[in-house]
Amino acid sequence: MVGGQTHAVVMGASVAGLLAASALVRHVDAVTVVERDRLPSGPQPRRGVPQACHTHLLLSSGLRSFEALVPSIWDRLREAGANRAPLSTGAVLLSSQGWLRRFPGDQFLVTCSRNLLEYVLRAEILRQDRITVAQGCLAEGLRGGNARVDAVVVRDEATGERRELEADFVVDATGRASRAGAWLDRLGYPKAREDVLDPGLAYVTRVFRAPPGAATSFPVVNVMADPSSGEPGRAVTLAPIEHGRWMVTLGGTRGAEPPTTEDGFARFARTAVRHPIVADLIEHAEPLGPVRSSRSTVNRRYRFDRLPRWPANLVVMGDALAAFNPVYGQGMTVAARAALVLNAGLSHDGLGANAAHRIQRVIGRATDDAWNLACGQDMWFPGALERRPSQWARLQQRYIDRVMKTATSEPDVAEIVFDVFSLSRPVTAFANPKVALAALRGPGQPPLDEPPLTPEEWSRVVSGPEDSVVPKERR
Repeated sequence: MVGGQTHAVVMGASVAGLLAASALVRHVDAVTVVERDRLPSGPQPRRGVPQACHTHLLLSSGLRSFEALVPSIWDRLREAGANRAPLSTGAVLLSSQGWLRRFPGDQFLVTCSRNLLEYVLRAEILRQDRITVAQGCLAEGLRGGNARVDAVVVRDEATGERRELEADFVVDATGRASRAGAWLDRLGYPKAREDVLDPGLAYVTRVFRAPPGAATSFPVVNVMADPSSGEPGRAVTLAPIEHGRWMVTLGGTRGAEPPTTEDGFARFARTAVRHPIVADLIEHAEPLGPVRSSRSTVNRRYRFDRLPRWPANLVVMGDALAAFNPVYGQGMTVAARAALVLNAGLSHDGLGANAAHRIQRVIGRATDDAWNLACGQDMWFPGALERRPSQWARLQQRYIDRVMKTATSEPDVAEIVFDVFSLSRPVTAFANPKVALAALRGPGQPPLDEPPLTPEEWSRVVSGPEDSVVPKERR
């Protein structure tokens, strides 16, 4: 307690940290967010989020979790230019088993730049005058005793001055660079198991000005990798973002890394991925900047939820706890779910002695589906595992392939696929008897030969004379 008031400290002012602060302020008198960066006054890039230049997707269950903590968030995002694309009708998707027909459904994606999303979220959350940000400050460690954390050790990056922020509750949301394991070791806690699965993904992104006719409305386009092929994965996503732009991200696993040059970017989009639809589209768009690359993509999870002892008032969440291959768009949604668990746990237990340990365990369970989905795909790419997947894993994958193939033409199955991949239903929904029976029967229609873009959507992309470079079958 500080001056007779309860005080929480959140390390990290990215999406996970902001959502944690929004949850904590309901239960303490004041929250301090410690952030190494100086935060920009608008939707600009910052040093601590180098991945912001790549495509970020907020799943529908993620937005619903955001709204549970920040009810105004979608209104503010929409006003700033964010798009909401129904997964079934506002997205053109090539799964491992073929093009998905566009059916009405409940799930959707929110698409905008990561810089915009974080800026809008930060502005909304910091309207709370009981939440303050200590900018330009690095969290260097924890002070603890008597089975709890008493303070966070902070260093001012400008002056080098160190101070201790006393805290009744602490959240580590410092991302992939978290040092929680080392800090807990110094306090005498056992080491947590670290689970790692690395498909060797590299990805590159370029932003384009959309053609005038497609500047205000256009589907998300995603050509997925095929984990069943036995070959390196290659994928591409085109996401409409604010200000009439398209953000295009190419990804390749070990052995199929996309090039970082402008010519190489266009060549990979046309010849390396499973269909050249995105290459066809960006031929009609204007490049707005360089190709940017990243390799910080390994799936890594710390099993703090399984430790027998845990500080009474510390929670680790976001990428600091579990970081995923970013192509699946799960990270922000999992962080939002963890913030809801934090809020619910404190509502139930207050700042009691066992609250944080219980919260950490529930966050672990809330992370399972996203982890299993990501690793269940990535394990099949060359070099991801030291040994061949088990016979049981191969049987499971064959079943999932049948479900995905059936989903290409069966709306009821497609809806469950979208529910699961948007983290709105558990993975066990794939074992529903109705899904299993449909998968046994297989798709009721032949596969689509071409992407299900409508003639009207193509016409909005193409400008100029009729002999513009557009495949004949799409005119």
